[in-house]
Amino acid sequence: MPHVLSPRQAAILNEMGVDVWRLRGQKSLESNAEDNAKSSAGAVLASLPQDEVATLVPDTGLPVSLGQDWDALNAAIRACTKCGLHQTRTQAVCGVGNTQADWLVVGEAPGADEDAKGEPFVGRAGQLLNEMLRAIGLNREEVFIANILKCRPPDNRDPGAGEIAECLPYLRRQIELVQPKVILVVGRIAAQSLLQVTTPVGKLRGQVHEFEGLPLVVTYHPAYLLRSPTQKAKSWQDLLLAQDVLKGAAG
Repeated sequence: MPHVLSPRQAAILNEMGVDVWRLRGQKSLESNAEDNAKSSAGAVLASLPQDEVATLVPDTGLPVSLGQDWDALNAAIRACTKCGLHQTRTQAVCGVGNTQADWLVVGEAPGADEDAKGEPFVGRAGQLLNEMLRAIGLNREEVFIANILKCRPPDNRDPGAGEIAECLPYLRRQIELVQPKVILVVGRIAAQSLLQVTTPVGKLRGQVHEFEGLPLVVTYHPAYLLRSPTQKAKSWQDLLLAQDVLKGAAG
C-alpha cells in the first residue's frame, strides 16, 4: 500500500528538497504545502559505595551501580577515561531524548558543536535530522538519540577500532534501558560497528537488520545528505521502512 503523505509531511519534505513519487490525482508537495502553510559526574561517582563500583555488569564491563540507572550511567560516561579521547574532549556527550522511546537513533560520534554543548546532533546535521524526524511525525524529544562514541575524535577523524570497543558498552546499556522498538542507525561507522560488517551503507539500507533481538534500519548520515542532497529520497524510504517496522511491532 502506498504511503499517503499528510499535508504537514509533504510540506516538511518539500523544505528538505525531497521529491516523492505520487499517484495520479495526488496533490503535489508544493500544493500540499500551500494548503497547510503554518550532576556532576564526580559527585555521583563519589557517592557510590566502593564495593558496588568494583562489581561489574556481565558482558558490558560497566560497574553495577554505574549501569543501573540513567544518572549513574551518565556519570560514568562523563567521568570515563578508558581511551585517549578524554584528553581532548570538552565534555562527554551522553545522549538525549525520551528514555522510554520507541525510536532509538544512533550516530557516529560528537562533532565540534556537540562537544561544546554536550548534546548529540545539534549542528547542521542535527537540524536536518530534526527535519527528517518531523517528516514522519516525530519531534526530537520523542526519540532517544545517542552515538557510538561519547567523545569527539580530534579534527572529526573517524573513530578508531579501540575507541569504539571501549565505548560500545555504554551504548549497549543505553539500549537496554530504553528498550526501543526500532533502532535507526545513521551513517557508515555506526552501522558497521553495530552490525560488525564492512558493507557500505548503500548496501545495508533498504532492509531490516537485527541488533541483539531488536530491529535495526540503516540510513545515510544527515551530514552526508547535506553534501549529497540527491540521496534524501532514499533516506525518506528508510524512514518509512523503520516506521513500518514499528507499526508491525505494534501489531
